[in-house]
Amino acid sequence: MKKTNVLWMALCLIFPVVFNLMFFLMGGTDRTTSVWISYGFIHFAYLMVLLTPVLIRKDKSAVVFGFTLYVTSICYFLLELVIGGLFILIPWFGPKTTVVIQAIITGLYGAMLIAHLIANEKTADAQQTRQVQIDYIKNASVNLKILLGRIHDKETYRKVERAYDALYSSPVKSYHEFERMEKDILSTIDTLDHAITANNKDTILSLADSLLRAIDERNLRLRRR
Repeated sequence: MKKTNVLWMALCLIFPVVFNLMFFLMGGTDRTTSVWISYGFIHFAYLMVLLTPVLIRKDKSAVVFGFTLYVTSICYFLLELVIGGLFILIPWFGPKTTVVIQAIITGLYGAMLIAHLIANEKTADAQQTRQVQIDYIKNASVNLKILLGRIHDKETYRKVERAYDALYSSPVKSYHEFERMEKDILSTIDTLDHAITANNKDTILSLADSLLRAIDERNLRLRRR
C-alpha cells in the first residue's frame, strides 16, 4: 500500500478515534436512546464526508464539481456535530423528538446533495456537448488544411481555400438537428480527399462548391436559430 494511502487513512481515522475516546471515557456505554441516536447520526454525517469523492463525476471539471459537494457534506457534518453533540451532552429530548430533528437535518442535506449532483450532471453533459461541437470544427478544419497542402493547381486551391475559410470561421455552437448536416460535410471532405488523390480537377471543383454551399447553409441556419 502506498504511503500516501496510509496517511489518508490515518487522517480519516483521527475524528472517529478522538470522538469515540471522549464519548466512552466521559459517559461510558450506559446512555439514553436519544444519545445513541445522535451518536449514530454524527457518524453517518462523517461517513458522508468520506464518501463524497465517490459521488463526484470523473471529468476535467471534477475539482469544480467536487467543491460544492464537499462544502455541502462538510456543512452537514459540522451541523450534526454541533446539534448531536448538544443532544449528547444535554439529553433534553426523547428518542422521537431526537429522530425527527436529526431526520429533518439529514433530509435537507440529502435534498441539497441530490440537487447539486443533478446540476453537476447537466453541466458536465453540456461541457461534453460543447467539446464535441469544438472538435467538429477543429477536426474538419485540420483535414481541409491538410488537403490544401496537397493541391498545386491555383484555381482548385482557391476553391478549396474558400471552403476552408468558411469552415474555419463557422460558429462552434451546434444543435442535435444539425448533426446530419455536419456528418455530410465531414463525408464530403473525405470524398474530396479521394478526388485530390486521384487528381481529378473537375470532381475537386464540384466537391469544393458543394462543400462551401453546405457550410454556408449550416452557418446561416445556426445564425437564424
